[in-house]
Amino acid sequence: MNKFQNVSFKSIEEFLEYLPEDELKIVQKLRKLILSCMPEGKEKLAYNVPFYYQHKRVCYIWPASVPWGKIKETGKVEFGFCKGHKLMDEAGVLNKAGRKEIATIVFRSTKEIDTDLLRSYMYEALFIDEQDAK
Repeated sequence: MNKFQNVSFKSIEEFLEYLPEDELKIVQKLRKLILSCMPEGKEKLAYNVPFYYQHKRVCYIWPASVPWGKIKETGKVEFGFCKGHKLMDEAGVLNKAGRKEIATIVFRSTKEIDTDLLRSYMYEALFIDEQDAK
């Protein structure tokens, strides 16, 4: 545990078991999409949430029930791109919230997840990761 979080997980499975049902459904759908886009990628916990790596960090899934600092809002899941500032975002759905690199999309239900759009962002993020690794 650290001073910003009151939870500590040893595995992805333990993380998933902790989530409330509404967040779990969103996380499972996002994980499935990510893992299908990057079958050679790695899934690892960082800050008690799953991050996905090809060469470097590509994206993460951050459910609201895993707090950071004093922020606590249940029922939503943040999907973040670690190099989101490099994504084209022609659909205008990414939120940079004043951050230098991270760009996110917040989901409150699985119905909000546009898998085709997210898949295109994932492939672009993987291309950027590949280019940055050269």
